[in-house]
Amino acid sequence: MNFKNNILIVGGTGFIGYHLAKKSLKKGWQVTSISLRPPKKIRYLSQVKYIHCDITKKKSLKRNIRGSFSYVVNLGGHVVHSHKKKTFASHYTGCKNLTEIFLKKMPIAFVQMGSSMEYGSLKSPQKENAKCNAKFIKSTYGKAKLLSSIYLINLFKKKKFPSTILRLYLTYGPKQDMNRFLPIVIKGCIKNQKFPCSIGNQLRDFVHVDDVVDAILKSLTNKNARGQIINIGSGKPRKIRNIIEHVKRISKGGYPQFGKIKLRKDEILKLYPDIKKAEKTINWRPKILFKKGLKSTIKFFNEQTT
Repeated sequence: MNFKNNILIVGGTGFIGYHLAKKSLKKGWQVTSISLRPPKKIRYLSQVKYIHCDITKKKSLKRNIRGSFSYVVNLGGHVVHSHKKKTFASHYTGCKNLTEIFLKKMPIAFVQMGSSMEYGSLKSPQKENAKCNAKFIKSTYGKAKLLSSIYLINLFKKKKFPSTILRLYLTYGPKQDMNRFLPIVIKGCIKNQKFPCSIGNQLRDFVHVDDVVDAILKSLTNKNARGQIINIGSGKPRKIRNIIEHVKRISKGGYPQFGKIKLRKDEILKLYPDIKKAEKTINWRPKILFKKGLKSTIKFFNEQTT
């Protein structure tokens, strides 16, 4: 195996993991994926080596990670955040377990997928130099992600572990799971169904999965990214209600029931990043315009239902 051209994707069977694996294969890299379960048929790639294990179990992880990798990307973690113990263990303990293994066989780069939730209720546009405090973050997922970021930055300072944290905002695109906001809305509109939603006053930031993959790859191969926290989003907040109406227009159907889902008491109404650091540090800016990305995403889901 050519050490310079191999990548381990933790969570390689997921939405972003699949797209990253596909792009890595196009680059001629050898790709290994670690996940709890095999990939869905729609996200299976024959050239990927799939390993199934739980990253919260250190002994099992050690047995399964053999040899060295030039690049490691951690997209792993429990996706149903209502399971608090599983969420915390998979996102924080899992991250620690991975780094403990790779401290002994250091990769060129280790990219951790962070989250906008790490900022808690800090004012938007959120900047990477903001002082985040886990005590003030209400979600278990957000706490686990922030503690992972703090841990990785300290590891870089103390042991030069080549960590980069990409704080991700809302990703969308083809082959996303149906339990996410845009696929739910798209499905409802394509099938011309009634579906509940909030009043839609929230401002959110959406970034296409291809742009996210581009940011990951640039972080892996750019030395400036080491020891850095970098926001990845479009930098252009959009009102949820307007997005739903736009999907409805393109799909020519759907009956969104605005206000059926009540906003949580702790819901943050404005959530979007400052993305200047991404351009300065890794020469990254999102390339896919939201309307174009949304159109191709709707087209994909349309083809799946016909």
